[in-house]
Amino acid sequence: MEPEGRVDERLAVGFARLLRELGIGVPVGSTTMFASALGEVGIDDEVAVYWAGRSTLLTRPEDAPLYNRAFAAWWWGRSAPSGAPPALEQLVALATDDPDADLPPAEDDDGGADHHRPTLALRWSSTEILRNKDFAECTPGEMAEAHRLMSDIRMVGALRRSRRQRPSRARRGRPDIRRTVQTALRNGGDVARLERLAPGTRRRRVVLLLDVSGSMEAYARALVRFAHVAVAARRQVEAFALGTRLTRLTRELSSRDPDEALARASAAVSDWSGGTRLGEALRAFNDEWGVRGMARGAIVVLLSDGWDRGDPDDLAEQMARLHRVAHKVVWVNPLKASPGYQPLARGMAAALPHVDEFVEGHSLASLEQLAEVLT
Repeated sequence: MEPEGRVDERLAVGFARLLRELGIGVPVGSTTMFASALGEVGIDDEVAVYWAGRSTLLTRPEDAPLYNRAFAAWWWGRSAPSGAPPALEQLVALATDDPDADLPPAEDDDGGADHHRPTLALRWSSTEILRNKDFAECTPGEMAEAHRLMSDIRMVGALRRSRRQRPSRARRGRPDIRRTVQTALRNGGDVARLERLAPGTRRRRVVLLLDVSGSMEAYARALVRFAHVAVAARRQVEAFALGTRLTRLTRELSSRDPDEALARASAAVSDWSGGTRLGEALRAFNDEWGVRGMARGAIVVLLSDGWDRGDPDDLAEQMARLHRVAHKVVWVNPLKASPGYQPLARGMAAALPHVDEFVEGHSLASLEQLAEVLT
């Protein structure tokens, strides 16, 4: 039996994913806030759960009616607080008697639930189908729509402790002499309280290493567009292309115009759709950028299918060097979603022992899950 905290976290992540499937822009960090709120209020009080989700997951008032319908199906569909929510398929749409209601119905005088429960209806959702469709199977029009939807993905690194001090109300910590004196001067020279400092926090750097070889042709442009969304947001994200050589793309992808950024990135990479020597490219990254400081304490994400023409021992050695200095190494492989996939490619098998997270990267939904992993 799972601990209660784990159940709350699972329910929170699933409900946030449902909201995104219905087109509501839920920031990545809000899922963690919602899970924390559920830990405080519990999951038995429907009204408390409703307002916990609405205050943490919604950013626009106009999303409230759709949120109400999603809440009704997700939370009222559970048979027990410890049970898993019902599986909602790709073509789910929700309808209630009063979609604009602000609160869930209260219980009746007999202690039972209100009989006016919501009904579920099925209807076609092109956005939901596109979110789960493999990039390799998308038409040019679908890829253009997928690129537009990528702008809703917020990819930021996890928080880390910073050396920069910040004011603190705690009774312990480093004394803040300047603020203490300033406060005393405002109080006539009497030191009524010793002000304190505490370490602050900052986001970890995220480093994206994108395989642009021929075997990744079906996914490379979609993943480069995803990297552009992250770099253009100015959130401590670096991007490199891996092929037969290493090419830094951070400057090219920093443009706000996605088409211009993709064109500049394509022009900068001379070995686009060529061969793959991941070991040599990673050695160049470690020697010139990673071990020197860029990868230290950072989250390094490699987006590759693992097919490599180079020596697998060389790749394993460079992955070990990278893993020693990075906070976390994440490998994103679009082929992982294929039925019966096994990491049998020489490069993938050599790198996997030095990977902390091995995830898919074939669709919009998988890239949203990647953003959750990084946060």
